[in-house]
Amino acid sequence: MARLEHANITVGDAARTAAWLERVFGWTIRWQGSAMNGDGQTIHIGTDEEYLALYQPKMTCSGRKPDYEARGQLNHIGIVVADLNMAEKAVRAEGYEPHSHQKYEPGERFYFFDENDVEYEIVAYD
Repeated sequence: MARLEHANITVGDAARTAAWLERVFGWTIRWQGSAMNGDGQTIHIGTDEEYLALYQPKMTCSGRKPDYEARGQLNHIGIVVADLNMAEKAVRAEGYEPHSHQKYEPGERFYFFDENDVEYEIVAYD
């Protein structure tokens, strides 16, 4: 059986994003350093089995960050937690606003956007 190991997302400040992911989800930094070809920084944060690769591109001479060959649209990243209420409190403590709370079979969920306009779905199963 195949499993998802990681997703790579472009962020404005990899260290900032990694810091709140550590605080909210208890994840740890597995690796950090220069991105491939030295075109920016990358931080891998998550568990021993799965992680998010946070890619922070290098600034161009114009001061703008280049697109990461934006072709596909990431809709959201789903994260399973044991306690949805505790996760929501941690998300709010980081300054993010949860929305779209839903109960469904077999669990509950809510969503929020971070400072990179990445949407996260936080879910807890019964």
